[in-house]
Amino acid sequence: MDTQNLIHGDSTDIMRQYADGSFTAVITDPPYASGGMTASERRRRTSAKYQVQGTAKTYADFPGDSRDQRAHFIWSVEWMKEAYRITREGGWIMAFADWRQLPCTSDAMQCAGWIWRGLVVWDKTEACRPSLGMFRNQAEYIVIGTKGSLGSEQKRPVRVTPAGVFRKYIKPGDKQHLTGKPVELMEHLMQVLPPNSRVLDPFAGSGTTILAARNMGHEGVGIEITPEYVEIARSRLAR
Repeated sequence: MDTQNLIHGDSTDIMRQYADGSFTAVITDPPYASGGMTASERRRRTSAKYQVQGTAKTYADFPGDSRDQRAHFIWSVEWMKEAYRITREGGWIMAFADWRQLPCTSDAMQCAGWIWRGLVVWDKTEACRPSLGMFRNQAEYIVIGTKGSLGSEQKRPVRVTPAGVFRKYIKPGDKQHLTGKPVELMEHLMQVLPPNSRVLDPFAGSGTTILAARNMGHEGVGIEITPEYVEIARSRLAR
């Protein structure tokens, strides 16, 4: 497939069409379903939950973000099991989560069959939105797992030790998606992948993972359900 390949559709349905062991890694930022402490707050549009009202730039809403924690767990196990099937032995999964869904995400990953390998922290810096009288929630987390063993350190194809904390502020003007991540962060995560890997992002958003894969010499495949973000990603990759 082309390194700019982006498929419009439901990720779990499309993943079922791939053969076993089709990918080296699944690296993705799924909906967190954590914006709000009550059912009514969770049901709000994502643009209302995650964007400061009155800002000049607006973003398209995306689905799948209104589940309660039990439903989010079951849904996470479902897509992670399919991701496990289509990842080769020794391959990787890297899934983003915030502090509220971190326990749920690590549990779901293990229930789906992956070996949980730890966390990478994205430090968004002190420039993130404050909450008076509280510590800043300036970190998001990448839950890391593998399909089976990585083998001994001496025999691994990649001999690097990337930092476990990545510090990068993403300016609102640089974001193409409501919950967009820096390209440099995705490139950082891909340092542990062997050369010419095939990377899947089942929740591709504005195409950041695909772009990072291309920059790192890998093949990137993305699946995205929201038409507005499909167009943004395709335009971004074409540039």
